[in-house]
Amino acid sequence: MDDAAPDYRAWLGQRRTSEDFIAPFPPKALIAAFDTDDPEPKVGDLLPPVWHWLYFLDTAPMSKLGRDGMPTGGGFLPPVPLPRRMWAGTQFTFHEAPLRIGDSVRREQEVASIEPKTGSTGQMVIVTQRSRIYGPAGLAVTEERGTVFREDAKPGEKQKEPRPAPADATWSKQIMPDPVLLFRFSALTFNPHRIHYDHPYVTGVEGYPGLLVHGPLMSLLQIELARRSNPGRRIAAYACRALAPVYANAPFSVQARAEADGSVTTWIAESKGGMAQQGKVTFAS
Repeated sequence: MDDAAPDYRAWLGQRRTSEDFIAPFPPKALIAAFDTDDPEPKVGDLLPPVWHWLYFLDTAPMSKLGRDGMPTGGGFLPPVPLPRRMWAGTQFTFHEAPLRIGDSVRREQEVASIEPKTGSTGQMVIVTQRSRIYGPAGLAVTEERGTVFREDAKPGEKQKEPRPAPADATWSKQIMPDPVLLFRFSALTFNPHRIHYDHPYVTGVEGYPGLLVHGPLMSLLQIELARRSNPGRRIAAYACRALAPVYANAPFSVQARAEADGSVTTWIAESKGGMAQQGKVTFAS
């Protein structure tokens, strides 16, 4: 960290603990958003992997939100003085103590790393949070999530074209990310980030050509494709990273490939066939 960079060392290791209840309605609403034929969730049902994102929602008051609609930091997260942020990726371990609907749960979070960097588009800071989620049977999920904070777009700045996505998927599913789907996912995760619903803001202020599809939404769709294509197998780990943005009103493809070692490689192919996200699902032996 050079002398001119903000000193974030005080936030390293910052911790907070929160509690929640795995109520049936959020999974019911996500099933509706995904338009699947799953039975209505009831108390005692297993909560699918990553569906814990429907809980422990950040309820920062309106007075604590920044220009982009997101919390400004300075409490648990560092007050990074860069105006744009993006989900960078996440990795999970799913322990042998699954969460069930009706469980009372606890989450312990800490700031695991803060990395100032300089990229092709200028200064950025990557903040990684580590979470551990406990249910009645003990530790259920360990998660690490990265967020990238970036400078404002420069005049004339354009996104790089992503590399081509693979063409050898074992399973695939087409998704049309219209603004209604984006709204529903924002509502389900209490996500106030304006890039997902405010077209004048995302185009006029942040410089993107249209509304952006949530990175976590596409990540969740990938693990769902792997899970539903491999019934009866317990998912032990999942990792996913963002590579390129995906925009509303242009269809993208969720794809997955069965590997020789029993794992499943997943990815998102955006509307032009470019690789927008890549992930890997590992099953318990």
